[in-house]
Amino acid sequence: MTDEYTLIESAPDEADYLHLRRASGLTPKSPEQARPALAGGWAACHVRHTSGETVAMGRVIGDGGWYFHLVDMAVLPDHQRRGLGDRVLSHLLDVIRRDAPPGAYVSLMADPPGRRLYERHGFVESAPHSVGMVLAPGT
Repeated sequence: MTDEYTLIESAPDEADYLHLRRASGLTPKSPEQARPALAGGWAACHVRHTSGETVAMGRVIGDGGWYFHLVDMAVLPDHQRRGLGDRVLSHLLDVIRRDAPPGAYVSLMADPPGRRLYERHGFVESAPHSVGMVLAPGT
């Protein structure tokens, strides 16, 4: 990460969160979803460019004792390939290592573009031992 970027140890504000999700290709969310999500995180950080624009983010949700799930990893397209995702992920993993009890279970759902990043940080696929599942829409 170069001098034109600053990592901030908090979640972005609601407007920046919604913009980052939409502009980076994550599923868009509503303000009604964003408010409790941002308030309920265990850890978060975002990256601000010298222009003042928030350009990257990541969060950890969890119970603080055993489960920690990485979510909302996003970098604006114009700022990708500059190490920002790596810096955000490194910071969040450092917080977990520092503040979580030993033996924490750290997980995430990896979309294809992020898999190499996560593998570089030690994440492995859990299948066939376990697979991620989601509740089907409308269920």
